[in-house]
Parts: sequence; C-alpha cells; structure tokens
Amino acid sequence: MKVQLIAMTFSLFILGSCRQTTEVQQEEQIQKADKMNTTEEHYTFKLSENVKRKKVTFKNRYGIELTGDLYLPKKGGNNLAALAISGPFGAVKEQSSGLYANQMAERGFVSLAFDPSYTGESGGEPRNVASPDINTEDFSAAVDFIGLLENVDREKIGIIGICGFGGFALNATAVDKRVKAVATTSMYDMSRVNAEGYFGSTTPEQRTEQLTQMSLQRWEDIRNGTPKYPENGLGQTNEDSPQFVKEYYDYYKTERGFHERSLNSNGAWTATNSLSFMNMPLLTYIKEISPRPMLIIAGENAHSKYFSEDAYNAAAKPKELMIIPNKVHTDLYDKIDVIPFDKLESFFEAHLK
Repeated sequence: MKVQLIAMTFSLFILGSCRQTTEVQQEEQIQKADKMNTTEEHYTFKLSENVKRKKVTFKNRYGIELTGDLYLPKKGGNNLAALAISGPFGAVKEQSSGLYANQMAERGFVSLAFDPSYTGESGGEPRNVASPDINTEDFSAAVDFIGLLENVDREKIGIIGICGFGGFALNATAVDKRVKAVATTSMYDMSRVNAEGYFGSTTPEQRTEQLTQMSLQRWEDIRNGTPKYPENGLGQTNEDSPQFVKEYYDYYKTERGFHERSLNSNGAWTATNSLSFMNMPLLTYIKEISPRPMLIIAGENAHSKYFSEDAYNAAAKPKELMIIPNKVHTDLYDKIDVIPFDKLESFFEAHLK
C-alpha cells in the first residue's frame, strides 16, 4: 500500500501536475510569497560571522553561465581545500547548498554553492529544465572555477551533492578525476526515479504512456513557442498526501525554506523534463569513483534511503554509508543539529590532503 501511495504521488512531485489550483489556493500562495519575499538577498539561513560570502559567475562546458556564492573562511589561508556544493533538486543556492557551504567554510573549507543550469540565477533557456548530462557538467564547471582560485590547492577538491544532486555528484566524480572525494546527503538517483518510479513501481505500460505524452507535448511546445509548465505540485499538498510530500511542503512552502527563485517553492519543471532522465542512467560507472573515497549519508526514516543504500552497494571501496537514526529526507536539508557536519569535516580533512 505504501508503494502504491508513493507511486501515485510521483507525477505530482517529479513530473508536476496539470490540475488547476482554485482561486483560494492561488491567493494563499500569493500571500505567502509576499510575506516571505521581504528582501532582495533572501537566504534561508544566517551567514556565519566567521565566513565571507561573495557572488561569482562561471561557465560550464556548454557555455551556460552559472551563478554561485563563494564562502570563504575569514581567517584566510593558502593551499586550502575546496568544495563544490549543489542541491537539492529544484532548490537554489540560498537554500540547503548555501547552508552547507556556510557550515563547511566555517570549518576552513573554501566552499562554492551554485545554482544549476536553467534554474535560480544561473543562465540557460528555457527555464526550469534539468539534464543528467548538463547537471553533471555543472559540478565539473564548479571544479574548474575553484581550481583557479589562488588560495585553493587543486589537489584538495571535493564535492557535496544534496538530494537529486547527490546522484549528479557521484556521476561527476566518476568522470572527473580532479575530484578527490565526494559526499552525498539524502541522495536521489534522478534517472532511476524518473524511469522506474519510487521503489520500481512504474509498469512498462505506464512508462510507455508517460513517454508518449511527453513526446506529443514537444509538438505543442514548438507550436506555442514555449514549454508547458505545470503548476507547482507541492501547492496541492493536503492532509491525505503521503508523509514525505508533507515534509517537502514543510521545507519548501513555509518560511523555513521557501525561496522565490526555487522552483520547488514557486514553480515547476517543464512538462517534458523527465525525457532524458528516463533513458540515460546516471550511476552506470559508479565503481570508477574508486580508489577515491565516498561518504553517503541518509536518514533512517527517509523515503529515499534505498537510493543511498543501493548506490553504496553498487560502489567499490573505499566507501562509507552513514544512516542518521530516526530522521527523514528533509531533516538533512537544513537542520544543523541533524546534519553530521563534524563527520563531513573529518571525512574531507582526511581525504583532501
């Protein structure tokens, strides 16, 4: 029954929903956005007094300009270790990735949190598109940038991927040998969940129907001159929604984690966004991360835990799986007392030297 319920939610959260919100729901969302959009530079966390933050831009291999926030330890230093950080899937750098970067910079790491291509303040048209290739490349582009900083030792670069960007982080590490260590938290394998549904619940007939609908939608998009954008799926959350959807809502749609540029808070992926994910597996070469180390972290009660467990089992050594007792997927987005930053610090200190 749990699998069926989660499967029914798949199109709501990953693919989006085509149902129309009521005027009341729309008004509530507008009021909520007005309340939370109170400053130009809106971050969902407080900058550490021991950290400096500055906005930077850099281009990926496809010529898309990415925007990031560079977090630097105020104490300075030379030959520092550096981290590129992104995620969750559909979030922006002012949310979880920035929080992680802030915490890791406080611990002495040069840390870059960035908006992926086609989202947030980064470039790329049309907006709100994801790609297993381009989002993997975004991590390598971030490594390009931090590897040219004068205070960074190029031999001490790691990456952290949160949620869906955990899968991209592993994929990037497999192909980009400059990355010396990788960590993920609340990891999703976005190609797998799009292709198979949660827990492999999508039948071959359902997969064919989804691909048919998206294939036909391409003609509509070309005819209309713009992609179709479903409504924000989390805006439809109610008391009957699965618990993990309520948890997403509690982060993205409340003052806890809402950000006006986050499509999970305030928008949706294009209606055809899943096409490439359904045909291009991300973690085919996960064994090629070895002999570089990986740390995979997940909550014990997270609906997504099986992605982390399966990635860990598929990977070669050295590898470590850390399960946080009694915690759910979104607890690792922003809860400072839950996210094991001391573990992340010791992991990267040990392997970026």
